[in-house]
Amino acid sequence: MWFKITSQPDKKYSIYNQFTLKVQQKRVTDRCELVVSFDGTTKVLNKSLEELINFPPEQFNWINCNGELHRYKYMPPHFKQDLSNLFPVLSNKLKPEFNILFDKPTFANRYPRYKNILETFYNDHLNTDAFRSIIPISQDGYLQINHTHVQRIPQDSNKLLFGKEAHGGEPKRDLLKLGPYKPSPHNNVHFFFIYHKPDREKAVKKLYEYFTKGYWSVNYNNENVRLFPDMTTYIKQPFHIETIDSIAFDSVESAVDTVDKAIRSKNRLPDTVYMAIYISPIPKLDKNQENLKIYYRIKEILLQHSITSQVVYKENIFNKNFNFFLPNIEIAILAKLSGIPWRLNRSLTFELIVGIGAFYSMTRKSRYLGSAFCFNNEGIFENFDCFLSNDTDTLAGSIRKAVLKFLVDHEHADRLIIHFYKDISKKEMTPIVDTLHKLGLSIPVIIVTINKTESKGLLAFDTSDKNLMPYSGTIVKVGRYEYLLFNNTRYNENSVLKEKDYHFPIKISFKSSKPGLLENPELIEELTDQVYQFSRMYWKNVSQQSLPVTICYPEMVAEIFPHFESDTIPPFGQKNLWFL
Repeated sequence: MWFKITSQPDKKYSIYNQFTLKVQQKRVTDRCELVVSFDGTTKVLNKSLEELINFPPEQFNWINCNGELHRYKYMPPHFKQDLSNLFPVLSNKLKPEFNILFDKPTFANRYPRYKNILETFYNDHLNTDAFRSIIPISQDGYLQINHTHVQRIPQDSNKLLFGKEAHGGEPKRDLLKLGPYKPSPHNNVHFFFIYHKPDREKAVKKLYEYFTKGYWSVNYNNENVRLFPDMTTYIKQPFHIETIDSIAFDSVESAVDTVDKAIRSKNRLPDTVYMAIYISPIPKLDKNQENLKIYYRIKEILLQHSITSQVVYKENIFNKNFNFFLPNIEIAILAKLSGIPWRLNRSLTFELIVGIGAFYSMTRKSRYLGSAFCFNNEGIFENFDCFLSNDTDTLAGSIRKAVLKFLVDHEHADRLIIHFYKDISKKEMTPIVDTLHKLGLSIPVIIVTINKTESKGLLAFDTSDKNLMPYSGTIVKVGRYEYLLFNNTRYNENSVLKEKDYHFPIKISFKSSKPGLLENPELIEELTDQVYQFSRMYWKNVSQQSLPVTICYPEMVAEIFPHFESDTIPPFGQKNLWFL
């Protein structure tokens, strides 16, 4: 159901609140249940099809047909009798055609807003005699969760290991204080810049200064203070730069050819690891698709020559808050150099965790999987591959390769855990189980489905707190093997949260190749705890994430890979975190 909101900020379109009602049977309680979800807002163009002269019909997706929604492709012909009552729903594809800006994401706490919207909807449309004459819902309103359906992950699951096995909990604070868990194992590391020639005097020199001397600023007392240390201090990595071998291109258009020729002719020392720092003159949100391709081509060329890279956008270097960018840039550099910024505080066990995420490529109109993204239970990355989503045999083969490598390193495996971005089908599951049988392994396969988008269909509110978000690690049972996991930074009543820290829960569910295995509540708790902990292994920045890296990392690869010219990721790229 869509309801037009009262205030409309733009005459070009109308904004609607979207709601969904769903009836289900004994999923959370012992009765029938009505799920009410607020699905956000959508925009509908205020120009009808009658007014859109000579407009390409393939651009349309959903159409508001006088109060009914239909896909344009399958819209019943009788609606065309009155084109003045047919209004296109504004997809991201359509918005630029009418000079309508994309929605800017808001990082404000959504819990109070969603609760207010849901309660208003309930009181206006459901809490009435008319509605109860159709569906006799309880007079008690929304479900008050029984404490038997709520658990909390142990507090020590927040603990991470940093330098010299020191314990910490927040990378933002503890990495600076305790140092990285493991500096890069490569002692001979040569950095070199890739940049646009006009940027040498300002952007390149400024970034070099930040890496070698740290970030300094003048405070209120007119004193020069260091707000962020040099790279050697922060990630224990000396910054040795090849000034002669750095690559400068004359124009954006010549960047790819210049880099390609320079890398091919580059003199490289034996037993030396090379890393490129690419200062991109192209804004991250540039609308020119040809300009955006330059980033991907340079990434791919470097990977083909076993060189990892870190992009820094030129406009960010002059941001007055660049000291907050530097921690994220430098931990990514450390991870790409095979260092370990921090790891989970867990004892090593003989289980392999494989993460499978996806990204829909608008350019190739297909869904790519970043697959066989392998980790041990300490959260340490091992390797990955990437391919099309409909290629189930390659998926199984990729997992087979991962299992074999794991067996070589650890001699045996107790179980295989797969973190999947959606409900896995029997068609996808069968080749995986068959592959293990062919290897002579009778180990159980446990599928943990982790919704890629945060759960909005089902929410829970902590009404004892004004901000309404449940504590981090709260687990709410919403089905037989289905749970909401609140994964945020509200660890205790004294936690100080910023706007971006108010994450909605993720929804997780479980399947197993071995009947009865999931009846063990301790196993469910252990697997849920693992999902929770793996969200703390995100090395792209120091902030807490709601999704585990087993889903985030594969999705990041699957987003970039379709832009490569090659159909395969170079072997070097399968063992390196170049995509961070």
